[in-house]
Amino acid sequence: MTLASYFEQNPALFITCITLLGALVGSFLNVVIHRLPIMMERQWRQQCIEINPPTLATEPNGETPYNLAQPGSSCPHCGHKIRPWENIPVISYLMLRGKCSGCGVHISLRYPIIETVTALLSGFAAWHFGFGWESAAAIVLTWVLISLTVIDLDHQLLPDSITLPFLWVGLALNLSGTVTDINSAVVGAIAGYLALWSVYWGFKLATGKEGMGYGDFKLLALLGAWMGWQMLPLVILLSSLVGAVIGIGLILLRGRDHNIPIPFGPYLAIAGLIALYWGETITAAYLSVSGL
Repeated sequence: MTLASYFEQNPALFITCITLLGALVGSFLNVVIHRLPIMMERQWRQQCIEINPPTLATEPNGETPYNLAQPGSSCPHCGHKIRPWENIPVISYLMLRGKCSGCGVHISLRYPIIETVTALLSGFAAWHFGFGWESAAAIVLTWVLISLTVIDLDHQLLPDSITLPFLWVGLALNLSGTVTDINSAVVGAIAGYLALWSVYWGFKLATGKEGMGYGDFKLLALLGAWMGWQMLPLVILLSSLVGAVIGIGLILLRGRDHNIPIPFGPYLAIAGLIALYWGETITAAYLSVSGL
């Protein structure tokens, strides 16, 4: 019996394995979320130096390697190197009681939260779709959206190094109709980009202000490439509703200045996940109620 057939006959085991895998990936996503914006900043700085070389001998001409693999994980306060048994998703945080074993400084709760959310959403995707390529696609898309959501919340940035490659991955997966047919995927990518691009320029021409960033266009294009153009109206509607509810909530509860920009990427990501799992059901219910 192959592993694939064993998972098909034992869905509970498949869901459990994917949940554990999700926790491990969540730990890696913490690294991506923290380091990728720093890597981008260093790259921009290096490009500036290449365009305008430093004139003083005391100015830096290079930096130590910094990427997703090196340097190894360490405490940002005392430099304590994190040992393998201190890097087990969620469990290590609980064993260490949320503190660095070197200096005792509190470790941010966001790390186990991201690991837990990634694990739960991965397990849910495995349960919802069952064993198969559609489940694998949903799991990968979930990981991508989690990383983009947190980076956008932190930096109001949706890195091209994530959105563009996974836009192409979505198109490649749909060559064989994994989630939707390839024609719908291609039209979805084009329409997704142009939809928000048109809103951006309409708002800018009307107000002289930029209402959103180009990363939002690319994220909606990514969602269109994965799920097809048919899901785009629902994604746009849901993201607007989620954004309105959360935005108003922040203003009322925290007194947030309405002029302070709120990233739109997380709302698109949440709407994309809702559409991925229940998009057809929601659309069918709407058409049934409206009599169309």
